[in-house]
Amino acid sequence: MQTPTPAAPSSPYSYADIADLATIAPMAIHARIFRATPLKAERAPGLKAGQARFYVEADVVSLIRGAGPLAARISYLVDLPLDARGKPVKLRKKQPVLIFARPVAGVAPGAKNTGSVQLVAPDAQLPWDPATEAQLRAILTELVKPGAPPAITGVANGFHVPGTLPGEGETQLFLDTKTGEPVSLSILTAPDGSRRWAAAFGEIVDGSAAVPARDTLAWYRLACGLPHQLPLSKLAGTAPEDRKKAAADYAVVLGALGECTRTRTPPAGS
Repeated sequence: MQTPTPAAPSSPYSYADIADLATIAPMAIHARIFRATPLKAERAPGLKAGQARFYVEADVVSLIRGAGPLAARISYLVDLPLDARGKPVKLRKKQPVLIFARPVAGVAPGAKNTGSVQLVAPDAQLPWDPATEAQLRAILTELVKPGAPPAITGVANGFHVPGTLPGEGETQLFLDTKTGEPVSLSILTAPDGSRRWAAAFGEIVDGSAAVPARDTLAWYRLACGLPHQLPLSKLAGTAPEDRKKAAADYAVVLGALGECTRTRTPPAGS
């Protein structure tokens, strides 16, 4: 009898956790802690209750994303939760971490003072492990592809029209995006009540397009960017009964996408 192959370890972070940071960070760095110094409260303005702020020096292992060159040792500030005793956590020497950062304002990439970086969120330092880095690299690969799905900021407008047969209908929703690039949803209802939907990232609205697979950039943009309810005010000119059908179609899309699971609060701008 053949022994089953153990499943590869998965990241402790969700796809959305990593994508929230990867999509806004100009730099993603694999590093090892050299020294971490907790700061006194008076030197940590804006620190949230239950957290401690550290001044960290770390040695760069690899620059996963960003323009180099980068100093061999970098420094930054990070906020981390207190431990169970209410004390600052211990960041041990050579502890591997993933850092999501931007160059310090006023310091051009490649200049001599590339040792200081600023995290894109106060807690944008994650423990490094191979699975988390692999997930990060997969997200970054999707991000740089031509026509990569843009961030969704809301529903622009839409409509629902009944079909020729009883029970038939079609809802089309056009979405607002951060870049202005077009994204739309198309939901078709058959006479038996079954629904088929698709998302189009581009000018062409293709009802036969594939539904985005979970834990892909397209799925993330929709599941984590769409409002929890369809704003019916965006369906101007649509009859009240058809608005209800559009809202029901929209709920089917949200249900198919599933929850945007996060273990951390997303940074502003993600």
